[in-house]
Amino acid sequence: MTQQPTRICILGGGFGGLYTALRLSQLPWTKLEKPDIVLVDQRDRFLFSPLLYELLTGELETWEIAPPYTELLANTGIQFCQAEVASVDVEVKQVHIKDAETVLPYDYLVVAMGGETPIDLVPGAAEFAIPFRTIADAYRLEEKLRSLEPADKVRIAIIGGGYSGVELACKLAERLGDRGRVRLVEAADQILRTSPEFNRKAASEALEKLGVFVDLETKVESITAEAIALEYREQVDTIPVDVVLWTVGTKVAPVVQALPLKHNSRHQLVLTPTLQTDRPEIFALGDSAECIDAEGQKVPGTAQAAFQQADYVGWNLWALITDKPLLPFRYQAFGEMMTLGKDNATLSGLGVKLDGPFAHIARRLMYLYRMPTLDHQIKVGLNWIMQPVRDLLASQSPRP
Repeated sequence: MTQQPTRICILGGGFGGLYTALRLSQLPWTKLEKPDIVLVDQRDRFLFSPLLYELLTGELETWEIAPPYTELLANTGIQFCQAEVASVDVEVKQVHIKDAETVLPYDYLVVAMGGETPIDLVPGAAEFAIPFRTIADAYRLEEKLRSLEPADKVRIAIIGGGYSGVELACKLAERLGDRGRVRLVEAADQILRTSPEFNRKAASEALEKLGVFVDLETKVESITAEAIALEYREQVDTIPVDVVLWTVGTKVAPVVQALPLKHNSRHQLVLTPTLQTDRPEIFALGDSAECIDAEGQKVPGTAQAAFQQADYVGWNLWALITDKPLLPFRYQAFGEMMTLGKDNATLSGLGVKLDGPFAHIARRLMYLYRMPTLDHQIKVGLNWIMQPVRDLLASQSPRP
């Protein structure tokens, strides 16, 4: 009788899930050991989320930052299942798919479903605010901006002064130019509270140069279709707006919250240093999980951390299946980067501090290196190299 291959099911196709799958496909399996791997995600495309902001200014195209899973997984032997997960039965080891009778059995499970933006924290936010986490969010914002093109003035409020809020503010202020009235609202007493001082200073200078209004120590009371109510020092002002963008917070997916495993107060799965839950056949990473690494440091919920965790989860699954020792995760902080508009960025880490055009180039190259497959890296890299040539030819072509 032929032995059934080990079945690995990976829930979520973000940095954690996709990169775990790709890592597993690269490990030295023997013919008898090689597992069946299925990657489950409700969308058909992977999103390289740190570059999502470049869609707003036309610097990048969708195919560059959101390649289809079928393209990325071609010739890897990994099966892709586009579906929404309804629930997981950890006792019988089955994943149930929503609105279908499909059941995915597993021997090992990887939970990498990422986070969701909590859009219901204040009255009116769910109805009138736009989050900025997915391609669909970017398209929704683009559609809204195009509808406002005839307007002499476009008023935008961005809630949250973290990386996402600051990057959005810079990109939108640059895109709209003199037509834009961009306001960044932050409840704390400074933007980028957990970031290096160098990045914070560069961001503040960029926001000022681009004419972005920054409201610190300000809370959102409510949002309507045409206005936003802001509280500052117990005084509430209502300000007219055309667009409200919500970048505050991350919540764990309901499917992950419902798992009968150990959770923390934020509903994240609590992990061992080997990135396993209290059921050793279930691994987790990314925003779904709380992880204290082998050195005792708390791992941040960033794409950089998920990228590193995926390497360890892949290795440890291979080690479990092939009777090798597992490795405790060790997080390495390589620094933080963010875009501050076209040809402007900031980078701080590993003793290096850069801002301006050089940081913009370094950021692009580092993200190109981290893109999921060599084929995609080559296609995107060649497109970036050829873009200045195309721009030059376009500028020299005679106008009709």
